[in-house]
Amino acid sequence: MYIIFEGIDTCGKTTQIDLIAKDFKDVDVVITREPGGTNFGKKAREILLSNSLNSKRAELLLFLADRSEHYTEIIKPNRDKLILSDRGFLSGIGYALANGNFDFEYLVELNRFALEDSFPDLIILFKTDIETLTRRTQAEDKTLDGIELRGLEYLMSVQKYMHQSLKKLDIPYLLIDATKDIESIHQTIYSRIKADAQHLL
Repeated sequence: MYIIFEGIDTCGKTTQIDLIAKDFKDVDVVITREPGGTNFGKKAREILLSNSLNSKRAELLLFLADRSEHYTEIIKPNRDKLILSDRGFLSGIGYALANGNFDFEYLVELNRFALEDSFPDLIILFKTDIETLTRRTQAEDKTLDGIELRGLEYLMSVQKYMHQSLKKLDIPYLLIDATKDIESIHQTIYSRIKADAQHLL
């Protein structure tokens, strides 16, 4: 079962992935991320987070190249396992729409090509608000990467486009209020995955 955890920075995806992996320790679990889940992805991630590309089309194509390599190397050979991916194609579409005048259907087809027509079985989207995003960003007290430097309003627009896109896709999904406490979020996610992954248990 291929699951992607989506959402903007500081929304709690990584924490929940770690908790779910512990819940299903008796099952073959693969934890990965986009970009960065492959050797190529690590290099692509450095370029993307450095904000060194002037062309938004180049940024989109680099995301797609990483996605294709990630699918071939990580997802495709492990589809019989429980795959928990920190981000996936929904982020790619969200960032592309926030960056420029791209056509949604065209973006879907590009991602369909990169993923060999094999979309995730479940998308979990974490939604936060500007107050929580501001507080958590300040609390982390870290150097902002190139994408974070585009500003909190930019990140909120990415979230908006991810949510809008999710509603247009014919893929099962779960919306998570990322402002809630960690344990209640965990229980909501665990219950959904347990129900959907009976064939793995």
